[in-house]
Amino acid sequence: MVLDVGAHRAAIRGRTVDLTPAERQILHALMAARGRALSRADLLEILGLDGGSERTVDSHVRNLRAKVEADPGAPTHVETVFGVGYRFGPAVQS
Repeated sequence: MVLDVGAHRAAIRGRTVDLTPAERQILHALMAARGRALSRADLLEILGLDGGSERTVDSHVRNLRAKVEADPGAPTHVETVFGVGYRFGPAVQS
């Protein structure tokens, strides 16, 4: 996976997907923290939504997974860390 931050796009397995600004920010933050879990509160802060609903993050992650995962129901890139938040899985290039 390659993320083009400026163009708001990611290339996954040779296919390009367009990302919303929020999806790009979340993916960029997770890729930058590769292997480390970021909490929903961390991601809300990154999105500039301090004090917002953590469910907003879940919604953006669900949409992001639909775009970047081969099987969004069994994600291999944007992983859930139960009780914590989300982490970017293996196979990354930024």
